Amino acid sequence: MARRSYKTELGCIACEELGEVGAGKPSWLVENPNLLCAIDAHSLLLANRSTILLLSWSSDSAPYPLKIRPELSPVEPESISALEWLAFRDHRVIVAGTSSGYLLLYSLRGELIHRQMIYPGRVLKLRVRGTKKDLIQDTSSEEFCLIMPGVIARFDGSDIQNMLQKWFEEAHSRFWDQNPKSQDSEDFGNTDVKIPYQLWNIGKYGTCADAAITGIMPPPLMEQQSSQRYYCAVAVGEDAVISAYRLSENKGRSLVGAILSKVVPATFSTISSFSKLIWRSEQSSPKKSPKKSDQKPQPFARASPLTCLKDHPRKGEKLTLSPSGTLAAITDSLGRILLLDTQALVVVRLWKGYRDASCLFMEMLVNKDIASSSSSYSEPLKSDYCLCLAIHAPRKGIIEIWQMRTGPRLRTIPCAKGSKMLQPSYRFGASMSSPYVPLEVFLLNGDSGQISVLNRTLDS
Repeated sequence: MARRSYKTELGCIACEELGEVGAGKPSWLVENPNLLCAIDAHSLLLANRSTILLLSWSSDSAPYPLKIRPELSPVEPESISALEWLAFRDHRVIVAGTSSGYLLLYSLRGELIHRQMIYPGRVLKLRVRGTKKDLIQDTSSEEFCLIMPGVIARFDGSDIQNMLQKWFEEAHSRFWDQNPKSQDSEDFGNTDVKIPYQLWNIGKYGTCADAAITGIMPPPLMEQQSSQRYYCAVAVGEDAVISAYRLSENKGRSLVGAILSKVVPATFSTISSFSKLIWRSEQSSPKKSPKKSDQKPQPFARASPLTCLKDHPRKGEKLTLSPSGTLAAITDSLGRILLLDTQALVVVRLWKGYRDASCLFMEMLVNKDIASSSSSYSEPLKSDYCLCLAIHAPRKGIIEIWQMRTGPRLRTIPCAKGSKMLQPSYRFGASMSSPYVPLEVFLLNGDSGQISVLNRTLDS
Protein backbone atom coordinates (compact mmCIF):
# COMPACT_ATOMS: atom_id res chain seq x y z
CA MET A 1 0.00 0.00 0.00
CA ALA A 2 1.39 3.40 -0.99
CA ARG A 3 2.32 5.70 1.84
CA ARG A 4 0.16 8.80 2.08
CA SER A 5 2.01 12.10 1.77
CA TYR A 6 -0.85 14.34 3.05
CA LYS A 7 0.23 17.09 0.65
CA THR A 8 -0.25 17.93 -3.02
CA GLU A 9 2.65 18.96 -5.24
CA LEU A 10 2.02 22.23 -7.11
CA GLY A 11 5.19 22.96 -9.03
CA CYS A 12 8.84 23.91 -8.86
CA ILE A 13 10.60 27.28 -8.69
CA ALA A 14 14.12 26.01 -9.45
CA CYS A 15 15.91 28.46 -11.77
CA GLU A 16 19.29 30.17 -12.21
CA GLU A 17 18.03 33.41 -10.67
CA LEU A 18 17.74 31.72 -7.26
CA GLY A 19 21.51 32.13 -6.97
CA GLU A 20 20.83 35.85 -6.37
CA VAL A 21 19.37 34.99 -2.97
CA GLY A 22 21.87 32.31 -1.97
CA ALA A 23 20.38 29.11 -3.39
CA GLY A 24 22.71 26.19 -4.03
CA LYS A 25 23.87 25.56 -0.49
CA PRO A 26 22.20 22.97 1.76
CA SER A 27 19.41 24.46 3.91
CA TRP A 28 19.94 27.89 2.33
CA LEU A 29 16.25 28.70 2.73
CA VAL A 30 16.16 28.40 6.52
CA GLU A 31 19.69 29.14 7.71
CA ASN A 32 20.02 32.67 6.28
CA PRO A 33 18.34 35.09 8.74
CA ASN A 34 18.27 37.84 6.10
CA LEU A 35 16.30 35.77 3.57
CA LEU A 36 12.62 36.74 3.38
CA CYS A 37 9.73 34.83 1.78
CA ALA A 38 6.12 35.67 0.88
CA ILE A 39 3.68 33.56 -1.13
CA ASP A 40 0.55 34.33 -3.11
CA ALA A 41 -1.53 32.54 -5.75
CA HIS A 42 1.01 30.93 -8.14
CA SER A 43 3.72 33.45 -7.14
CA LEU A 44 6.55 33.55 -4.64
CA LEU A 45 8.66 36.44 -3.39
CA LEU A 46 12.21 35.95 -2.11
CA ALA A 47 14.43 38.76 -0.91
CA ASN A 48 17.85 39.26 0.61
CA ARG A 49 19.22 42.54 1.95
CA SER A 50 19.18 44.34 -1.42
CA THR A 51 17.22 42.34 -4.02
CA ILE A 52 13.62 41.15 -4.41
CA LEU A 53 13.02 38.15 -6.66
CA LEU A 54 9.56 37.36 -8.04
CA LEU A 55 9.03 33.74 -9.14
CA SER A 56 6.13 31.60 -10.31
CA TRP A 57 5.50 27.86 -10.51
CA SER A 58 2.56 28.19 -12.92
CA SER A 59 3.02 28.22 -16.70
CA ASP A 60 -0.06 30.45 -17.07
CA SER A 61 1.51 33.33 -15.14
CA ALA A 62 3.48 36.29 -16.48
CA PRO A 63 7.03 35.77 -17.77
CA TYR A 64 8.81 35.51 -14.44
CA PRO A 65 11.35 35.69 -12.79
CA LEU A 66 11.60 39.40 -12.11
CA LYS A 67 14.34 41.17 -10.12
CA ILE A 68 13.70 44.38 -8.17
CA ARG A 69 16.59 46.32 -6.68
CA PRO A 70 15.23 49.12 -4.44
CA GLU A 71 17.21 52.33 -4.06
CA LEU A 72 18.57 51.97 -0.54
CA SER A 73 20.68 54.41 1.44
CA PRO A 74 24.37 53.36 1.56
CA VAL A 75 24.97 55.58 4.62
CA GLU A 76 22.77 53.72 7.13
CA PRO A 77 23.39 51.08 5.62
CA GLU A 78 19.76 50.44 4.66
CA SER A 79 18.49 46.97 3.74
CA ILE A 80 15.26 45.10 3.04
CA SER A 81 13.98 43.78 6.36
CA ALA A 82 10.35 42.71 5.69
CA LEU A 83 8.39 41.41 2.71
CA GLU A 84 4.72 40.76 1.94
CA TRP A 85 1.98 40.74 -0.70
CA LEU A 86 -0.96 43.15 -0.85
CA ALA A 87 -3.73 41.39 -2.80
CA PHE A 88 -6.90 43.14 -3.92
CA ARG A 89 -9.74 42.04 -6.14
CA ASP A 90 -8.18 43.55 -9.28
CA HIS A 91 -4.55 44.18 -8.39
CA ARG A 92 -1.60 42.69 -6.54
CA VAL A 93 1.39 44.68 -5.32
CA ILE A 94 4.69 43.86 -3.64
CA VAL A 95 5.37 45.46 -0.26
CA ALA A 96 8.77 45.79 1.38
CA GLY A 97 9.89 47.37 4.63
CA THR A 98 13.43 48.60 5.19
CA SER A 99 15.79 48.75 8.15
CA SER A 100 15.43 52.56 8.14
CA GLY A 101 11.65 52.55 8.57
CA TYR A 102 10.55 53.05 4.96
CA LEU A 103 7.54 51.43 3.29
CA LEU A 104 7.99 50.52 -0.39
CA LEU A 105 5.25 49.42 -2.80
CA TYR A 106 6.03 47.91 -6.22
CA SER A 107 3.92 46.74 -9.14
CA LEU A 108 4.35 43.28 -10.67
CA ARG A 109 6.42 44.95 -13.40
CA GLY A 110 8.91 46.28 -10.83
CA GLU A 111 7.67 49.90 -10.91
CA LEU A 112 7.94 51.87 -7.69
CA ILE A 113 4.40 52.87 -6.75
CA HIS A 114 4.93 54.45 -3.35
CA ARG A 115 7.69 55.25 -0.88
CA GLN A 116 6.91 56.59 2.58
CA MET A 117 8.81 57.10 5.81
CA ILE A 118 6.88 55.55 8.70
CA TYR A 119 9.17 55.75 11.75
CA PRO A 120 12.96 55.64 12.22
CA GLY A 121 13.61 52.00 13.00
CA ARG A 122 13.84 48.54 11.52
CA VAL A 123 10.63 47.10 10.07
CA LEU A 124 10.40 43.64 11.63
CA LYS A 125 7.22 42.38 10.00
CA LEU A 126 4.38 43.34 7.68
CA ARG A 127 0.93 42.07 8.62
CA VAL A 128 -2.24 42.03 6.51
CA ARG A 129 -5.50 41.21 8.24
CA GLY A 130 -9.23 41.52 7.68
CA THR A 131 -12.47 40.40 9.29
CA LYS A 132 -15.95 40.42 7.77
CA LYS A 133 -19.14 41.28 9.61
CA ASP A 134 -21.07 38.10 10.40
CA LEU A 135 -22.79 36.33 13.28
CA ILE A 136 -19.56 36.25 15.29
CA GLN A 137 -17.94 39.53 14.24
CA ASP A 138 -20.21 42.57 14.72
CA THR A 139 -17.85 44.85 12.79
CA SER A 140 -15.74 44.55 9.66
CA SER A 141 -12.15 45.72 9.42
CA GLU A 142 -9.33 45.51 6.87
CA GLU A 143 -5.88 46.71 7.83
CA PHE A 144 -2.19 46.60 7.05
CA CYS A 145 0.35 46.92 9.87
CA LEU A 146 4.09 47.50 10.19
CA ILE A 147 5.81 46.07 13.24
CA MET A 148 8.99 47.71 14.56
CA PRO A 149 10.85 47.31 17.87
CA GLY A 150 8.39 48.79 20.36
CA VAL A 151 6.30 50.46 17.64
CA ILE A 152 3.28 49.46 15.58
CA ALA A 153 1.80 51.39 12.63
CA ARG A 154 -1.67 50.69 11.22
CA PHE A 155 -2.99 51.56 7.75
CA ASP A 156 -6.65 51.26 6.90
CA GLY A 157 -7.17 48.97 3.92
CA SER A 158 -9.43 51.47 2.13
CA ASP A 159 -6.75 54.20 2.22
CA ILE A 160 -4.18 51.93 0.57
CA GLN A 161 -6.71 50.70 -1.96
CA ASN A 162 -7.70 54.25 -2.94
CA MET A 163 -4.06 55.25 -3.47
CA LEU A 164 -3.35 52.16 -5.56
CA GLN A 165 -6.51 52.61 -7.61
CA LYS A 166 -5.46 56.15 -8.48
CA TRP A 167 -1.94 55.03 -9.39
CA PHE A 168 -3.14 52.23 -11.67
CA GLU A 169 -5.60 54.58 -13.39
CA GLU A 170 -2.86 57.13 -14.05
CA ALA A 171 -0.46 54.40 -15.17
CA HIS A 172 -3.08 53.14 -17.64
CA SER A 173 -3.67 56.66 -19.00
CA ARG A 174 0.08 57.22 -19.36
CA PHE A 175 0.36 53.96 -21.28
CA TRP A 176 -2.18 55.09 -23.87
CA ASP A 177 -1.05 58.71 -23.95
CA GLN A 178 1.14 59.38 -26.97
CA ASN A 179 2.69 62.49 -25.44
CA PRO A 180 6.30 61.58 -24.48
CA LYS A 181 6.33 64.17 -21.69
CA SER A 182 3.70 62.24 -19.80
CA GLN A 183 6.03 59.25 -19.59
CA ASP A 184 8.36 61.16 -17.26
CA SER A 185 5.99 60.96 -14.32
CA GLU A 186 7.29 57.61 -13.14
CA ASP A 187 7.44 58.25 -9.42
CA PHE A 188 3.84 59.22 -8.69
CA GLY A 189 3.18 59.54 -5.00
CA ASN A 190 6.72 58.84 -3.85
CA THR A 191 7.06 62.11 -1.96
CA ASP A 192 3.86 64.14 -2.32
CA VAL A 193 1.15 61.59 -1.50
CA LYS A 194 1.18 60.26 2.06
CA ILE A 195 -1.06 57.40 3.08
CA PRO A 196 -2.60 58.23 6.47
CA TYR A 197 -1.78 55.85 9.28
CA GLN A 198 -1.84 55.53 13.06
CA LEU A 199 1.26 55.03 15.19
CA TRP A 200 1.56 53.61 18.70
CA ASN A 201 4.40 53.04 21.14
CA ILE A 202 4.09 49.52 22.58
CA GLY A 203 7.52 49.45 24.23
CA LYS A 204 6.53 50.04 27.85
CA TYR A 205 7.66 46.52 28.80
CA GLY A 206 10.70 46.56 26.51
CA THR A 207 11.25 46.32 22.78
CA CYS A 208 9.16 43.69 21.05
CA ALA A 209 10.34 41.00 18.65
CA ASP A 210 6.88 40.60 17.10
CA ALA A 211 3.41 42.06 17.57
CA ALA A 212 -0.07 42.14 16.05
CA ILE A 213 -3.34 44.02 16.34
CA THR A 214 -5.83 41.31 17.30
CA GLY A 215 -9.04 43.28 16.71
CA ILE A 216 -11.41 45.91 18.05
CA MET A 217 -11.98 45.98 21.79
CA PRO A 218 -14.44 47.81 24.08
CA PRO A 219 -13.51 51.30 25.32
CA PRO A 220 -12.38 51.90 28.91
CA LEU A 221 -14.99 52.07 31.65
CA MET A 222 -15.02 55.88 31.82
CA GLU A 223 -15.35 56.26 28.05
CA GLN A 224 -18.31 54.06 27.13
CA GLN A 225 -19.90 56.86 25.07
CA SER A 226 -16.76 57.47 23.03
CA SER A 227 -17.20 57.30 19.25
CA GLN A 228 -13.59 56.40 18.52
CA ARG A 229 -12.35 52.86 18.02
CA TYR A 230 -10.05 50.98 20.35
CA TYR A 231 -7.81 48.12 19.27
CA CYS A 232 -6.11 45.36 21.22
CA ALA A 233 -2.43 44.70 20.45
CA VAL A 234 -0.38 41.74 21.65
CA ALA A 235 3.44 41.85 21.62
CA VAL A 236 6.19 39.34 22.41
CA GLY A 237 9.80 40.10 23.27
CA GLU A 238 12.83 39.64 25.49
CA ASP A 239 11.76 41.55 28.62
CA ALA A 240 8.11 40.49 28.55
CA VAL A 241 7.22 37.16 26.98
CA ILE A 242 3.69 38.47 26.31
CA SER A 243 2.31 41.98 26.72
CA ALA A 244 -1.04 43.49 25.73
CA TYR A 245 -2.14 47.07 25.06
CA ARG A 246 -5.32 49.01 24.36
CA LEU A 247 -4.70 51.26 21.36
CA SER A 248 -6.71 54.43 20.95
CA GLU A 249 -7.29 56.29 17.67
CA ASN A 250 -6.97 59.56 19.58
CA LYS A 251 -3.54 61.09 20.16
CA GLY A 252 -4.80 62.83 23.30
CA ARG A 253 -5.38 61.69 26.84
CA SER A 254 -8.26 59.71 28.26
CA LEU A 255 -11.56 61.33 29.24
CA VAL A 256 -10.41 62.01 32.80
CA GLY A 257 -7.12 63.40 31.54
CA ALA A 258 -8.93 65.59 29.03
CA ILE A 259 -11.17 67.02 31.76
CA LEU A 260 -8.18 67.78 33.97
CA SER A 261 -6.31 69.34 31.06
CA LYS A 262 -9.22 71.76 30.60
CA VAL A 263 -10.07 72.46 34.23
CA VAL A 264 -6.57 73.01 35.61
CA PRO A 265 -5.47 75.68 33.07
CA ALA A 266 -8.81 77.47 33.41
CA THR A 267 -8.50 77.54 37.21
CA PHE A 268 -4.92 78.75 37.04
CA SER A 269 -5.91 81.47 34.55
CA THR A 270 -8.70 82.70 36.83
CA ILE A 271 -6.40 82.91 39.87
CA SER A 272 -3.73 84.69 37.84
CA SER A 273 -6.19 87.25 36.51
CA PHE A 274 -7.53 87.87 39.99
CA SER A 275 -4.04 88.44 41.39
CA LYS A 276 -3.20 90.83 38.58
CA LEU A 277 -6.35 92.77 39.31
CA ILE A 278 -5.43 93.13 42.99
CA TRP A 279 -1.81 94.05 42.49
CA ARG A 280 -2.46 95.95 39.26
CA SER A 281 0.40 94.23 37.67
CA GLU A 282 1.13 95.34 34.15
CA GLN A 283 3.59 92.63 33.41
CA SER A 284 2.55 90.24 30.72
CA SER A 285 4.34 87.29 29.31
CA PRO A 286 4.79 87.70 25.54
CA LYS A 287 3.58 84.85 23.43
CA LYS A 288 6.27 83.12 21.52
CA SER A 289 5.47 82.48 17.91
CA PRO A 290 5.84 78.81 17.11
CA LYS A 291 8.75 78.06 14.87
CA LYS A 292 8.49 75.63 12.07
CA SER A 293 10.59 72.64 13.00
CA ASP A 294 12.07 70.11 10.73
CA GLN A 295 9.96 67.20 9.62
CA LYS A 296 9.55 64.83 12.52
CA PRO A 297 7.99 61.40 12.83
CA GLN A 298 4.26 61.28 13.33
CA PRO A 299 3.33 61.59 17.03
CA PHE A 300 2.19 58.48 18.85
CA ALA A 301 -1.45 57.86 19.60
CA ARG A 302 -2.39 56.67 23.08
CA ALA A 303 -1.45 53.08 24.00
CA SER A 304 -2.54 51.88 27.45
CA PRO A 305 -0.86 48.76 28.87
CA LEU A 306 -3.27 46.01 29.90
CA THR A 307 -1.09 43.15 31.16
CA CYS A 308 2.25 41.44 30.71
CA LEU A 309 3.94 38.12 31.46
CA LYS A 310 7.56 38.23 32.58
CA ASP A 311 9.34 34.91 33.08
CA HIS A 312 13.11 35.34 32.88
CA PRO A 313 15.03 33.87 31.08
CA ARG A 314 12.17 32.93 28.72
CA LYS A 315 11.78 35.24 25.72
CA GLY A 316 8.94 35.57 23.25
CA GLU A 317 10.07 35.04 19.66
CA LYS A 318 7.26 34.76 17.08
CA LEU A 319 3.53 35.38 17.03
CA THR A 320 0.91 33.94 14.67
CA LEU A 321 -2.67 35.21 14.63
CA SER A 322 -5.81 33.24 13.77
CA PRO A 323 -8.10 34.64 11.03
CA SER A 324 -10.60 36.03 13.54
CA GLY A 325 -7.84 37.35 15.80
CA THR A 326 -9.22 35.56 18.86
CA LEU A 327 -6.27 33.14 19.13
CA ALA A 328 -2.52 33.68 18.90
CA ALA A 329 0.20 31.03 18.81
CA ILE A 330 3.42 32.26 20.43
CA THR A 331 6.81 30.53 20.32
CA ASP A 332 9.44 31.21 22.98
CA SER A 333 13.15 30.63 23.53
CA LEU A 334 12.59 27.53 25.70
CA GLY A 335 10.95 25.49 22.95
CA ARG A 336 7.38 26.07 24.10
CA ILE A 337 4.31 27.11 22.12
CA LEU A 338 1.63 29.08 23.95
CA LEU A 339 -1.94 29.37 22.65
CA LEU A 340 -3.28 32.72 23.82
CA ASP A 341 -6.93 33.75 23.97
CA THR A 342 -6.54 37.37 22.84
CA GLN A 343 -9.92 38.46 24.23
CA ALA A 344 -9.52 37.07 27.74
CA LEU A 345 -5.70 37.46 27.55
CA VAL A 346 -5.26 33.98 29.02
CA VAL A 347 -3.03 31.12 27.85
CA VAL A 348 -5.41 28.24 27.09
CA ARG A 349 -2.93 25.64 25.84
CA LEU A 350 0.78 24.83 25.99
CA TRP A 351 3.09 22.60 23.94
CA LYS A 352 6.63 21.70 25.05
CA GLY A 353 9.68 20.43 23.20
CA TYR A 354 9.38 22.44 19.96
CA ARG A 355 12.60 24.41 19.64
CA ASP A 356 12.98 26.58 16.52
CA ALA A 357 9.34 25.81 15.66
CA SER A 358 7.07 27.92 13.46
CA CYS A 359 3.27 27.95 13.54
CA LEU A 360 0.50 28.76 11.06
CA PHE A 361 -3.25 28.49 11.46
CA MET A 362 -5.14 26.53 8.80
CA GLU A 363 -8.66 25.23 8.16
CA MET A 364 -9.50 21.55 7.59
CA LEU A 365 -12.55 19.39 6.90
CA VAL A 366 -12.39 17.25 10.02
CA ASN A 367 -15.87 15.77 9.57
CA LYS A 368 -15.45 12.88 7.09
CA ASP A 369 -19.10 13.03 5.99
CA ILE A 370 -18.74 16.67 4.92
CA ALA A 371 -15.39 15.97 3.23
CA SER A 372 -16.81 13.11 1.14
CA SER A 373 -20.03 14.91 0.16
CA SER A 374 -18.29 18.18 -0.76
CA SER A 375 -16.17 16.52 -3.42
CA SER A 376 -19.18 15.15 -5.32
CA TYR A 377 -21.88 17.80 -4.87
CA SER A 378 -20.87 21.31 -3.86
CA GLU A 379 -18.08 23.33 -2.32
CA PRO A 380 -18.03 23.24 1.48
CA LEU A 381 -19.07 26.34 3.40
CA LYS A 382 -17.03 28.26 5.93
CA SER A 383 -18.94 26.63 8.77
CA ASP A 384 -17.85 23.17 7.53
CA TYR A 385 -14.17 23.88 8.24
CA CYS A 386 -12.44 23.48 11.57
CA LEU A 387 -9.65 25.76 12.73
CA CYS A 388 -6.34 23.95 13.26
CA LEU A 389 -2.76 24.85 14.08
CA ALA A 390 0.11 23.57 11.94
CA ILE A 391 3.37 23.30 13.91
CA HIS A 392 6.59 22.82 11.96
CA ALA A 393 9.25 21.23 14.16
CA PRO A 394 12.43 21.32 12.03
CA ARG A 395 14.52 19.43 14.58
CA LYS A 396 12.04 16.55 14.41
CA GLY A 397 11.55 16.86 10.66
CA ILE A 398 7.75 16.85 10.94
CA ILE A 399 4.66 19.06 10.70
CA GLU A 400 1.94 18.40 13.26
CA ILE A 401 -1.66 19.56 12.84
CA TRP A 402 -3.68 20.13 16.01
CA GLN A 403 -7.38 20.88 16.25
CA MET A 404 -8.30 24.10 18.04
CA ARG A 405 -8.75 24.91 20.79
CA THR A 406 -8.25 21.79 22.84
CA GLY A 407 -8.69 19.08 20.19
CA PRO A 408 -6.34 16.20 19.42
CA ARG A 409 -3.41 15.97 17.05
CA LEU A 410 -4.99 15.16 13.69
CA ARG A 411 -1.95 14.44 11.58
CA THR A 412 1.83 14.14 11.54
CA ILE A 413 3.48 14.92 8.21
CA PRO A 414 7.17 14.22 7.55
CA CYS A 415 8.98 17.01 5.74
CA ALA A 416 12.45 17.36 4.28
CA LYS A 417 15.22 19.25 5.99
CA GLY A 418 15.49 22.83 4.76
CA SER A 419 11.73 23.23 4.23
CA LYS A 420 9.66 26.23 5.23
CA MET A 421 5.93 26.75 5.83
CA LEU A 422 4.30 29.68 4.03
CA GLN A 423 0.81 31.16 3.86
CA PRO A 424 -0.82 33.69 1.51
CA SER A 425 -1.84 36.99 3.06
CA TYR A 426 -5.42 38.18 3.45
CA ARG A 427 -7.08 39.32 0.20
CA PHE A 428 -8.74 42.73 0.47
CA GLY A 429 -12.27 43.16 -0.82
CA ALA A 430 -13.16 39.46 -0.91
CA SER A 431 -16.89 39.06 -1.52
CA MET A 432 -19.02 37.14 0.96
CA SER A 433 -21.05 35.68 -1.94
CA SER A 434 -18.03 34.12 -3.67
CA PRO A 435 -17.02 30.51 -2.82
CA TYR A 436 -15.20 30.36 0.48
CA VAL A 437 -11.45 29.92 0.21
CA PRO A 438 -10.12 28.15 3.34
CA LEU A 439 -6.91 29.07 5.07
CA GLU A 440 -4.20 26.87 3.57
CA VAL A 441 -0.56 26.17 4.39
CA PHE A 442 2.10 25.77 1.70
CA LEU A 443 5.44 24.00 2.07
CA LEU A 444 8.55 25.10 0.18
CA ASN A 445 11.46 22.66 -0.06
CA GLY A 446 14.51 24.86 -0.41
CA ASP A 447 16.84 22.13 -1.65
CA SER A 448 14.59 20.91 -4.49
CA GLY A 449 12.55 24.08 -5.12
CA GLN A 450 9.33 22.07 -4.91
CA ILE A 451 6.17 23.78 -3.63
CA SER A 452 3.28 21.79 -2.18
CA VAL A 453 0.08 22.50 -0.24
CA LEU A 454 -1.11 20.57 2.80
CA ASN A 455 -4.33 18.70 2.07
CA ARG A 456 -7.40 20.04 3.83
CA THR A 457 -9.16 16.67 4.33
CA LEU A 458 -8.14 13.92 6.73
CA ASP A 459 -8.70 11.05 4.31
CA SER A 460 -6.34 12.40 1.62
